[in-house]
Amino acid sequence: CARVPLDEQQVTEPGPDGKDHTLPALHPVRKEDRCFVPYKPPPEDGSPAELEEFLEHAKFITEDLDWLLAQPHDKFWCQVVFDESLQKCLDSYLRHAPRSLDLTTLPSPAVADMQRTIHRAVFLTFLRMATHKESKDNFITPAVFGEIIYDNFLFDIPKILDLCVLFGKGNSQLLHKMIENIFTQQPSYYGDLEKTVPTVLQVFDTILEKCGLRCEGATALEPMKLSTQKQPTPLTMSQQELTDLILYLCDSTTTIHAFLDIFPAACSTFHSYGFLSRLSSFYETAVPDLEKAVKKRNFDNKSQFREELWNRLSHSCRKMVEMAHLLLHHTFLQPILEGGENMQTCAEEVLQHYTSFLTDKRFVCDYDEQFPIADDVSLLQQAMPLIDETRTSYLLQGVQSAWDSVGQRKPQNQAEHKSPPSVARQGGAAAASSSSFKLQEDQVHREADVMGAEALGAVCSLSGAEVDSLLSAIKDLLPDLGDGFLLACLQEYDYNSETVINNILEDHLSPALTKLDRAMPRPVTEDLPDVLNNRSSVFDDDEFDVFRRDQVDMSRIWKGKRKGLSAQEMLNDKQHVAEQKARYQTYDTVVDETVMEPGENAAAYGLDDYDDEYDDTYDMNQVGANDLDGDSLLNRRPFTVPLVLRKDMFPNSLFLFQNNVNRDQFVQDPALLRERAEARRAAMQQRKGFRPERPSNVVGKPKGQGQTTETTQDRRKKEANKSRVSNHNRRTMADRKRNKGMIPT
Repeated sequence: CARVPLDEQQVTEPGPDGKDHTLPALHPVRKEDRCFVPYKPPPEDGSPAELEEFLEHAKFITEDLDWLLAQPHDKFWCQVVFDESLQKCLDSYLRHAPRSLDLTTLPSPAVADMQRTIHRAVFLTFLRMATHKESKDNFITPAVFGEIIYDNFLFDIPKILDLCVLFGKGNSQLLHKMIENIFTQQPSYYGDLEKTVPTVLQVFDTILEKCGLRCEGATALEPMKLSTQKQPTPLTMSQQELTDLILYLCDSTTTIHAFLDIFPAACSTFHSYGFLSRLSSFYETAVPDLEKAVKKRNFDNKSQFREELWNRLSHSCRKMVEMAHLLLHHTFLQPILEGGENMQTCAEEVLQHYTSFLTDKRFVCDYDEQFPIADDVSLLQQAMPLIDETRTSYLLQGVQSAWDSVGQRKPQNQAEHKSPPSVARQGGAAAASSSSFKLQEDQVHREADVMGAEALGAVCSLSGAEVDSLLSAIKDLLPDLGDGFLLACLQEYDYNSETVINNILEDHLSPALTKLDRAMPRPVTEDLPDVLNNRSSVFDDDEFDVFRRDQVDMSRIWKGKRKGLSAQEMLNDKQHVAEQKARYQTYDTVVDETVMEPGENAAAYGLDDYDDEYDDTYDMNQVGANDLDGDSLLNRRPFTVPLVLRKDMFPNSLFLFQNNVNRDQFVQDPALLRERAEARRAAMQQRKGFRPERPSNVVGKPKGQGQTTETTQDRRKKEANKSRVSNHNRRTMADRKRNKGMIPT
């Protein structure tokens, strides 16, 4: 038989008069009379009686929900649709249940276990409510299912937002399928979502109004009156107002981020309302003032309360940056990775948004630290090789300028600690987890395990005064910590004070640091050994070794030109010529044969030594001597003393040579020739009254700094006369040829 959906089924049940009546399967009469009690959050620091009351109250809710989940398909839906106490119970849990940041304050393990039990039962209830087909026999017509959940307010946008922030961690895939099914079966929720986005933007305006600020693009609720009293700032408002403001910001940003993370299809709706530009402007305007207030204000419980507020504010900043990345990734970068038809449009939008972010220096730096913009630019260049390099270069230079303007150093090891943001999300709502950065909880611990204690021994590139300044800045916020512990934290995190403060407040220190005593004093530095006594050099123990000698001949040391000896005296000193003259005199007499008188000893001429290895093959043969030029080989030219050594013959030759200006020079000095030619040219121009033209300057100063009158005139002259050169007058010449009949028309 054909299977019938629940909305078309009929059941027969006995009525009050004892007769059987046929009713629709979904009918109020079939609802069980059961009262579901509303949920109350666990007390923070309650008495034992209050804890016992909470446990008993929570036990009732758990038992009722377990009973509901055990009901068959028709009974379950009758109870869900027609039991108002059940909807009030579920709504109260979504409204009052502690968020992830509040779970650390639960008073006892029993309360924590009971809270987890309720949490699981509520999630299973909503999951079954979002399923229109449980099996082949138990299902509801999709169109009717959409009407049931929409008309009876079983789900709405605020409930979906709360579901994401409460159950998103650990259940992202199930929650993604659940919300996707709701929007698929009832498209009216998309219209509700479009009406919700302006309300979300109003959250930013409300926070700015409370802080006495106003950002670009914000819509004022009413015109500002001149007599209106000045709004309090985060530094002047009460402690309770500042606390409520930060908690409100933290809850709002966490909820919106969780929704966009789990349901990426909503990113396009948020983007259509200019959410990115409003988010960056709000971040740039509100975050610095809130951070300054948390750092500088005096709180009642200074250490603990300040840490809690800083933790909430840092969490909010991180979620806002991740929201911006989610919108860019799912709206533009993901279509580029998938190779869609509108790749060019998406690339243009990405560059446009990044360029608009450059005016918000703080936001750009924090975004670039979590998700490097250079990685996205590299992705665009790989996907589209024809992208404009001028825009990408301008964008990257603007990011670097933003880092310089905020006075921070851009992390050099981003590539080692971040996954590329271009990685597509696989399955459900992993989103930013694929491209998380060092401040995220999981990544912090992974980095700590990799780095370990090695970073503690890193060489400090800062001076002692700079390290003391960093320690002083951290101790202004955390005065209870010791200098030794803070110095170890600075060494661990590359001397980045903001990262150290953030990780200490969020309790995300590496394992090596968690084992240290937080009150540890700064270690005493030992005196370094004397470098001069231990150095080794090639000049050791020579006559100028001033480190080991007390007496040095200072007459042999001078600076610049040596005193007491002029240039003319140095030139007239011919002592080296006399030394060389005696050497060359030994070559005056050259003889080929030596006549030995009878009785002379051959040893006087070195002839008594016989070398049996000497080759005398050619001693009697004069090779080449009988050629045409043999006379030049057989006859020797008499030895001639070099001219420079003939001092007696030409005593003043050097002086005459130096003063012979008119001597014939084979190659003259090119510099001298150019100087003479320039002098002749200047003289000729002066005779003719020629006035050199001023060099043209059409480049001028950078844009935005103003231009001189000369630059403006040169640009106008270039524009007027540019048709005289190259082929700029080709249209005029073409018309001229056509008028003469040279070009057929």
